[in-house]
Amino acid sequence: MSVDGSSSRKVAKSRIPADQLSMQKVKRSLLHAAMRADEPPDIAFRRTILSIRPGKVSTYGRVATAAGYPRLHRAVARLLRTDAPDQLTWHRVLGAGGEIKLRGSAAREQRARLKLEGVRFRGERVDMDRFEHALKPWEVHKDLQI
Repeated sequence: MSVDGSSSRKVAKSRIPADQLSMQKVKRSLLHAAMRADEPPDIAFRRTILSIRPGKVSTYGRVATAAGYPRLHRAVARLLRTDAPDQLTWHRVLGAGGEIKLRGSAAREQRARLKLEGVRFRGERVDMDRFEHALKPWEVHKDLQI
């Protein structure tokens, strides 16, 4: 018990909702920033995706991190979903662990495109040990026309 008679445990519990509320606000602001088209994150994501060489793959999270936005992996997925399919090499970006996250015919097409580039699978997942592209932000081509 503290001097005023209240429990220190109650004080600690009252801080938790405020911290959760601030975390929710931060998450919401990150999501809103990711929803704006043609803002710097989208441009950085495009450059990073275009830097993945044929026959190599990366994940949504690694693309976001290499572009400088480590928490916006869902924004990478949104960009690939909403951009014209012939502008980006969308098939080279996978879910964590090399899993194809698309469904149905889109998943079959992605798998076929990767196989055409020489990417091999272990069951349903890409062999990330052999085919993962090591994304380095300083190697992303700044002169790519987007």
